[in-house]
Amino acid sequence: MTDYNGIARLLSDRPTDAASLDWLKKAHDAQLTLCAALEEIADSLPANINRQKCMYAAKSLIPLVNGVHRYEEETVFPLLERQASDNNELASSIARLKFEHVEDECFAEELTDTLTRLGSGDGTVNAEAAGYMLRGFFESIRRHIAFEQQFMLRADRLAS
Repeated sequence: MTDYNGIARLLSDRPTDAASLDWLKKAHDAQLTLCAALEEIADSLPANINRQKCMYAAKSLIPLVNGVHRYEEETVFPLLERQASDNNELASSIARLKFEHVEDECFAEELTDTLTRLGSGDGTVNAEAAGYMLRGFFESIRRHIAFEQQFMLRADRLAS
């Protein structure tokens, strides 16, 4: 099972004064671990739902997504934007990532509600719709992280 208490520790250890590629890698790893848990939940629908896993995921989802996004937007992106003053491609990528953050945060709120209902045994949850929602969310997060790691968050870009 995922270490959801580790998510709280990770967020409380978030650097505030400088961009840390190490911290961001740990944050991405935590997000990918949560994505794996969400995939397990989706695969368990409709008959084999682990209600405890749903409740843990519901509890962790918004703090983790919002915490990582705040760090990127308050620390990492400003550093990259200073470097992007003459790089339109980098500036466009940062703008796109910020937009994706808004979408992901809205989606995380809806998904948290669904996970809470699944975890509580609420029989009104449409399993097919919940599975589609879970898959849409974790695939989007995985693509977002892959793009950031490959193109945005290289050590040479984050060197101050």
